[in-house]
Amino acid sequence: MLTPAGASCSWAIIIDGTITADSSFPGAIIRSVNGHHSHNHAHRCSFLPGREDPYLRLGTVSVFVRDQDRSLRFFVDEIGFNLAIDHRLPSGDRWLTVIPPDGTAMIALIAPPPESEEYKLIGRSTHVVFLTEDVVAKFEEWRRRGIRFQSSPQPHCWGETSAVFEDPDGNSFTLLCCDELTLEVQEQRRAHAIKLESERRNNQELENARQVQARLFPQIQPAAATLEYAGLCIQARQVGGDYYDFLDLGRERLGLMIADVAGKGTPAALLMANLQAHLRNQCAIYWNRPFTPFALEQPQRVLAAVNRLFRENVTGAAYATLFFAEYNDRTRQLRYANCGHPPAILVRSDESIERLNSTTTVVGLFNQWECAVGELQLSPGDTLALYTDGLTESFNAEGEEFGEERLLEKLRQCRELSSSNLLASLVDEVRRFSPHEQHDDITLIVARCKGE
Repeated sequence: MLTPAGASCSWAIIIDGTITADSSFPGAIIRSVNGHHSHNHAHRCSFLPGREDPYLRLGTVSVFVRDQDRSLRFFVDEIGFNLAIDHRLPSGDRWLTVIPPDGTAMIALIAPPPESEEYKLIGRSTHVVFLTEDVVAKFEEWRRRGIRFQSSPQPHCWGETSAVFEDPDGNSFTLLCCDELTLEVQEQRRAHAIKLESERRNNQELENARQVQARLFPQIQPAAATLEYAGLCIQARQVGGDYYDFLDLGRERLGLMIADVAGKGTPAALLMANLQAHLRNQCAIYWNRPFTPFALEQPQRVLAAVNRLFRENVTGAAYATLFFAEYNDRTRQLRYANCGHPPAILVRSDESIERLNSTTTVVGLFNQWECAVGELQLSPGDTLALYTDGLTESFNAEGEEFGEERLLEKLRQCRELSSSNLLASLVDEVRRFSPHEQHDDITLIVARCKGE
């Protein structure tokens, strides 16, 4: 900010990097220019979250210089400011602004024509004051860089210390510190350190939770003579609500399970662990019993118990979609229950498609809950894919979803691959289609029926 000759003294103070004018002094000139876009990424917005009234701050203070490039090098290279805007105006003039490292207000470096009144203001006091927590330290730092100071730091009343420096054109600025600012900066540094430590602890806890949840996924695959299978879960966050499992059900039977708990993040991960515990416990209870005629009803009995336990142990409207399959390794028969989950896809050896649609509703939402079971006979060369909606609902930059048709096409193209290679190929296809940040967990099981 400039004070024209003959006007009363006025200061523009940069506090925490934001320039403010003392309106008690007449003659203050504040120039604000809107509508020009920065070619850089310097921070130019500081907002207090508690404010409800319209945003307001001082934008730009003008300093007149002879050579904009020379002044730019001074402010950026020598005293550590950042370039905010370097833009050519329709008039052909160059709009050039710099900004202190801490704050949002900008200094416009204007090169007026030699015949203008503004040109006569070059080389005078700008009445701009920069606040720092330590004038002496900044004085020593800038003096080593060749900055011209009119004198060493001078103490004043009320705990203030100041030093005046000049730019290459002789424009003078005041560097000022006061006890109140120093205490405020120290308090903010302490608060920042506490926040960083809290974030570090939270991140460490999330990492620990991620490692614990990773152990909930199957660590060992039960052996199967007629089925080759693999699964994976790619979480959108460090922990999530998707789940898959492989269980040895005894008597040459294999359990394949995939589920998606409603919600995201830590709450969904806790519900996922609850669901997994109920599924494993109930499977161990029912399938480890001696074989009886009721064995044919075991999937229904297991899932009914899981629904009851899951509903009793969670609050609110928590629920999960679930696909449960029991595979007979000797007969290649598949019994399944689809509890509100996306339909599993069976690609036959002749490339025909079958969808294993819902046989009942979601788990955990209703007290009155009944489960129907579907049956299929698999043959060598058939491929079964179980997935969560995070795969088909992955979207590209245009908002288009990956969808079931792309999944079907990829399964047809790659059905001769091994299960692990088919999984990798599917994930690569989704990543190419949706390369941006992942918004939902992606979980997938692929199983291929083979001969003896």
